[in-house]
Amino acid sequence: MEIEQIKKKQEPRVVDEKWVYDSSLDHRGRIPLRNSTGAWKASFFIIAIEFSERLSYFGIATSLIIYLTKVLHQDLKTAAKSVNYWSGVTTMMPLVGGFLADAYLGRFTAVLASSVIYLLGLLLLTMSRVIPSLKPCNTGETCAEARGVHVIVFFVAIYLISVGTGGHKPSLESFGADQFDDDHPQERKNKMSFFNWWNLGLCCGLLLGVTVIVYIQDHVSWAAAYISLTAVMSFTVLVFCIGRPFYRFRKPTGSPLTPLLQVLVAAFAKRNLTSPSEPDQLYEVFRSDKTQGRPLFHTEKLKFLDKAAIIENGQTSAEKQNPWRLSTVTKVEEMKLIINMIPIWLTTLPFGICVAQAATFFIKQGTTLDRKITDEFTIPPASIYALAAIGMIFSVTIYDRALVPFLRRVTKNERGINILQRIGIGMIFSVITMVVAALVEKKRLNLVRENPIKGSVSMSVFWLAPQFLIIGIGDGFTLVGLQEYFYDQVPDSMRSLGIALYLSVIGVANFLSSLLITVVDRLTEKGGKSWFGKDLNSSRLDYFYWLLAGITGVNLVVYAFVASRYSYKNVKKTNLAVSDCYETIA
Repeated sequence: MEIEQIKKKQEPRVVDEKWVYDSSLDHRGRIPLRNSTGAWKASFFIIAIEFSERLSYFGIATSLIIYLTKVLHQDLKTAAKSVNYWSGVTTMMPLVGGFLADAYLGRFTAVLASSVIYLLGLLLLTMSRVIPSLKPCNTGETCAEARGVHVIVFFVAIYLISVGTGGHKPSLESFGADQFDDDHPQERKNKMSFFNWWNLGLCCGLLLGVTVIVYIQDHVSWAAAYISLTAVMSFTVLVFCIGRPFYRFRKPTGSPLTPLLQVLVAAFAKRNLTSPSEPDQLYEVFRSDKTQGRPLFHTEKLKFLDKAAIIENGQTSAEKQNPWRLSTVTKVEEMKLIINMIPIWLTTLPFGICVAQAATFFIKQGTTLDRKITDEFTIPPASIYALAAIGMIFSVTIYDRALVPFLRRVTKNERGINILQRIGIGMIFSVITMVVAALVEKKRLNLVRENPIKGSVSMSVFWLAPQFLIIGIGDGFTLVGLQEYFYDQVPDSMRSLGIALYLSVIGVANFLSSLLITVVDRLTEKGGKSWFGKDLNSSRLDYFYWLLAGITGVNLVVYAFVASRYSYKNVKKTNLAVSDCYETIA
């Protein structure tokens, strides 16, 4: 009610078309000119380096389980756990990288520093296949076990790439979104499209990574593939640096976690005070600049935290206050935003577990099927992952170019549908994926039983196409929606950390996938026979997929309940109040 009353009293704000007043600076530390900085002219440089990073990541990640089983000779269960652990670390490291970028380094510097670490990992990976003493076996020989030094160098290299990704992913995506001014109507709309086009660039890198790079690994050599990745990454880092005059920069503002802790301390210290009847009696400071973030409206949820903004006897709002004793309404609302995100974060984890299967068991299934296109050409197992990228490109393109314009007209909502609805639609596709995967695996196992010697080689690898395409379409809704959600709904001072929180969904999901495999393995082994044998033909992945379908289906109901009760971030502008276009405009 308070928000609506303020909206009615305020007149639309005149937007400055020449200068950008959103606390950003140009490369010389001045207020940026709108026409010569930011927006799409800057974003394309940023999307270019994202393309190369995803090319490298997926070129390595999708063939990792093949490398671990065929070169390092790990068994299926150990290799799947190794992939999940690496993927988990890779997607959890951005929490550290995002914090450093927001608090101390700044996003541009964080991207450059992490790119150097990433390149070191690629160089070490290349050396492990080029330098004779670091190779898994002597040249021209096959061995039952890889050299210990190769195993060490290989894992150091891929975990260096994990560390590089930790600074690269959250900083680069938030830096790209920073190029659009939230206060400018057209740039705000462009930012909504930015996350879609960002993921198109990502998918193009993925597509080439799992086709061209994997083909080079399979038909030329691992060394040639790693050299190619290193060269492309080096070139796009140079392109990123060339774009510096076009970027809008934001200065780091110190630890974004300290103000949140101050709210908790102040609220606890004043826990016995009575909350005022009117929100306007709470402490707030309005600043003309936005270096500390945009002011937020007071909300009625989590009212205990409001006590942090109560002005005690003897205090005046004009004097400088101890932030550990008195917080502004905006800081209190930022703390509420973080708490409100926790249920959303938790209920998206089962979706991440389903995504984890595509890079492990789905690809391993491809090794047991007929991959021949012609007598002379065989599809590399990891290349089947390209279908997930195609599904994602299809869904993102249709969503951005067809669904959003149509839904805008129908719902009168600038976004078409709100972010959490978009995420929920993708989660429905994850349930369908697991059901389809279970049915296909059941068919494959029936062929193995009918002809144990020939196995499932008579079954085309394109039987896996539906599950890859469906999970890709789901990614286009849920993963893109999560990126936008965590960037936009966190406090303005921690947007790199917001992207890191999105990535942590996938990271924690990978760890949970490994844990689930271990638990299911032990429980089913006690029951007589484990669902996870030494190879796929002695396993029962179809049962495991049905289990995931059930878990994801139940979780979808919980997510729908949580999302229906969620309150979106409400921002106060200088002369206009907006609710960030999440709710339908009457």
